[in-house]
Amino acid sequence: MENVKEICVFAASSGKIDNQYIDAAYRLGADFAAAGIACINGGGRDGLMRAVSDGVLDGGGRAVGIIPRFMVDNCWQYDSLSEIVVTPDMHTRKQTMAQRADAVMALPGGCGTLEELLEIITWKQLGLFHKPIIILNICGFYDHLLAMLKHCIDERFMKCSHGNLWHVAADADEAMSILSSIDLAADDMVESKY
Repeated sequence: MENVKEICVFAASSGKIDNQYIDAAYRLGADFAAAGIACINGGGRDGLMRAVSDGVLDGGGRAVGIIPRFMVDNCWQYDSLSEIVVTPDMHTRKQTMAQRADAVMALPGGCGTLEELLEIITWKQLGLFHKPIIILNICGFYDHLLAMLKHCIDERFMKCSHGNLWHVAADADEAMSILSSIDLAADDMVESKY
């Protein structure tokens, strides 16, 4: 994992979710701090974004928020972060997060998190993103999405090999274990979509 310095975490901004998800996000952040890995996320002040940032910060690590201007104008940013990068729009936000990241992890979330996760998988499928993607399937949260992706493969809307574009972990410890065992060169070998 010596090549992994910054991990982008896609995660919910909702503050109304069950504590099992908050605890899992905090644990992931604590694991990042212990490993000397900075966390990049959307910079939100609530939900799993805040929990993962708090885990990193409480462990003495760096938490970087990348957030569009309109969200800052609405005071949605978490001001305790180590660094806040303000972008002009959502598209630049996602591009900046991907460019800085040595890997991506997705915690549970709503439409925004799902959109970010599916976009980064698409970028990897198209050869535009070359880093590991790990889905944290906390309490089976992503079971239905993973079943849908399998259905896409079964119905030949995706190639079988594209089921290897992401890895799945049940919790933070497994995610870190997967990350430490990934052969980065092999992980980047993606069969053309065409």
